[in-house]
Amino acid sequence: MKVKVILTMGFVAFVATITNAQEKRGRARDFGVYTGILSTGKYNAITDVAGVKVGHTTLIKGDSVRTGVTAIIPHGGNVFQDKVPAAIYVGNGFGKSMGLSQIKELGNLETPILLTNTLNTPLVANALIDHMLLQPGNEQVKSVNAMVGETNDGGLNDIRGRHVRAEDVLKAINEAKEGMVSEGCVGAGTGTEALGYKGGIGTSSRVLPASKGGYTVGVLVQSNFGGVLQINGAPVGRELNNFYLMDKSKPYKADGSCMIIIATDAPLSDRNLERLAKRSYIAFGNVGAFSSNGSGDYAVAFSTYGKNRIPYQSKNKVRNIDDLNNDELSPLFMAVWEATEEALLNSLFMATDTNGNGREVKALPIKKTLEILKKYNALHQNTLPKAIEK
Repeated sequence: MKVKVILTMGFVAFVATITNAQEKRGRARDFGVYTGILSTGKYNAITDVAGVKVGHTTLIKGDSVRTGVTAIIPHGGNVFQDKVPAAIYVGNGFGKSMGLSQIKELGNLETPILLTNTLNTPLVANALIDHMLLQPGNEQVKSVNAMVGETNDGGLNDIRGRHVRAEDVLKAINEAKEGMVSEGCVGAGTGTEALGYKGGIGTSSRVLPASKGGYTVGVLVQSNFGGVLQINGAPVGRELNNFYLMDKSKPYKADGSCMIIIATDAPLSDRNLERLAKRSYIAFGNVGAFSSNGSGDYAVAFSTYGKNRIPYQSKNKVRNIDDLNNDELSPLFMAVWEATEEALLNSLFMATDTNGNGREVKALPIKKTLEILKKYNALHQNTLPKAIEK
């Protein structure tokens, strides 16, 4: 049975079709799917990095609008006046993101990071610039480098309609909060597809043992790409008979893109943040992605470490920062790999069957997936020596 539900979300009223036969959804580890050996933070989310906030505006309207905005805010102050060190890693450059070149050149981030769909990128950037210019203290600012990432959700969404508006952007920013983060078909992940199933927003975190600094790494992803799904080494996509090049006579999504946003409280320079961002690509491959020709795959990493903030105006001609020695970075590299991989899996596990543009994209079938993982002994891999926790 299908029921239509009238909902109001902030500025947007919509009609959603819900199928009550859908499987109960949950995060990957709710079903015994564990990634790696490190502990998660309290929320297992990017918001486990103190001060980081996330907000979504989800747009679902009629039978063809399936899109939105997701905002990641590095700290609670004026990000333009108190910039954070940041870096970019480009896995495959088929993308229309804005703000990347200045981050690459200067090594800092001066706005929240917003995620949306491809054709709405300029409109979202314009709203973000308006927001930043209106912040107290920015009255004389004449240049803002807005950071907006994107993926193409045109398979389920009327992307040419460019339905995201300025008020939707401001809602995502203003309602951003710490703590639990909504995942799946929300915000910028409302209309995305990944690895043959419904994609979306996913997040995860890792906390290093005290002996390795006790630092936190949090990751948030917008998944929208193709490949052959693997989970803990198990060939899930192959077993489910749903994967790229399975049947050349049938269309299968290979292109699309993935945005990977990484936050940490570790004292890192932009150089070492770029090294951190690169390691997220290990996770991208581990889940079965291969960065197709038309997939824009980007990792953006920033550090919230207080002493390394970059003031907009400073009387000091020389800036002194704290930067972990290269030999201390390996635990962080492991943390970003683990958190990225689990965030990608969460984006699939938390997504739901979605109709749009006359199509239906099914969510990952959890029951069948768990049967496959059990077959390959890929479940409940969470028994660790006590030494790991120290």
